Amino acid sequence: MKIKHILGSLLFTFSIQAQTDSTKVPFENYNLRWINGQNRQQDFPLQLKDKNGETMVTGVVYLDGYFNYNFNRPKDNTQTISAVTGRANEFSIALASIGLETNYKNAIGRLWLQTGSMLHIIQETDGSITRGRNTGTGNLKFIREAAAGYHFDVNYGLNVELGIFMSYIGLESYITQENWSYQRSMVCDFTPFYFQGARLQYFPTKNYRTELWLLNGWQSYNSWSKSPGIGSSNYYRPNENIQLVANFYLGRDSRNPDGSLSDVVRFHHDNSIVYRYYHPENKKHGITQAAFSLNNHYGIQNGPGVSGKSNFMTGSSLAHRIWWNDNHLALTTRADYVTNPGSYLAFTPAQSNSTMPNGYELAMANGEKLRMFQTSATLDWMPSDVVTFRLEYNYRQANVPYFAGRGGTTSPTGFTTDPIPADWKADLRKQEHRVILAMNFRL
Repeated sequence: MKIKHILGSLLFTFSIQAQTDSTKVPFENYNLRWINGQNRQQDFPLQLKDKNGETMVTGVVYLDGYFNYNFNRPKDNTQTISAVTGRANEFSIALASIGLETNYKNAIGRLWLQTGSMLHIIQETDGSITRGRNTGTGNLKFIREAAAGYHFDVNYGLNVELGIFMSYIGLESYITQENWSYQRSMVCDFTPFYFQGARLQYFPTKNYRTELWLLNGWQSYNSWSKSPGIGSSNYYRPNENIQLVANFYLGRDSRNPDGSLSDVVRFHHDNSIVYRYYHPENKKHGITQAAFSLNNHYGIQNGPGVSGKSNFMTGSSLAHRIWWNDNHLALTTRADYVTNPGSYLAFTPAQSNSTMPNGYELAMANGEKLRMFQTSATLDWMPSDVVTFRLEYNYRQANVPYFAGRGGTTSPTGFTTDPIPADWKADLRKQEHRVILAMNFRL
């Protein structure tokens, strides 16, 4: 979510269930902390318990900061085409968040507050906030997740919830600490990080979870159409070493040039496999774990004035990770690509279309498919469950000028307050090399 992610809350839910019904706990006794997109914490020190020792509420504190060195050295220090790093060649706070979670006596509640550069990058693509008034734009952006619900003791669990949720689409999480790499794959960066709506989670067996979602729209706080979007998420874990996921989305999320609501339908599907193929018991030295993840995406838009032949998205991400030194060190290598004709999901590489360089404008006008390739290597040092230090090298390449160059993407001077000459164009390049130093803290 990227699994973006609900899974941390679910594990918390399962631990509470274990205290009340030890025979009906989904994924019972599974260690899932190694999975790409999953919180690796095993202790939650900020817990308030009742007189019987049952957890009433858990507090969480999260801080994620980085120094992103872009070898293109854009003069405005703006990092483009990334939902993780918004700034280049300077220190930045990606995300600072505090929250409370509870699943006490079957009542479910979550409230996470947030700030930082990452949320502004992600939310600026939400055009639904311009439809009507009372959209809550100024306040909702500071809520990472807010939900209320109830747990029913049906089979292995049935949860009904309403609120703002982290997205179920994709493998990687909104929280970078949960991902094997700091810069997410493009198939995850181009897809939603949050939804507003309602969901039903059902655990018919110990190893399987299925969900039904009703949503206002594709990464939107408000509605784009007369009917809600529909989503489905499915997780199957036959044992703790393998996870299989299939997700779906269907909705109308755009408007016509005249401002009327569009009948263009968007469909998106992603599936993934995460497999830990090496995990000897009680090994403390040398290589202690090894796993890989494969995440595939396919999406399409089709309807009046929009042809699915020129408005689709395909992509895959393959990552491999090894752990050693009692899982305190890890190395992840990843390669991913995305093809997005029409660029209907892609980030805009500059401030507005009027500042695009001719190479980009001509390519898009001629219907050229946006194709992008990315590879990365990430070294993690995890001295404890609550702290992660990261060193990452990232290389990206596109078939059209797409990444910020030395001249930047803001103005000739790099400041948004300075006038932009009529003949000025953003400096975009086909390649990008970056080195990222990051540290995150989660308690």
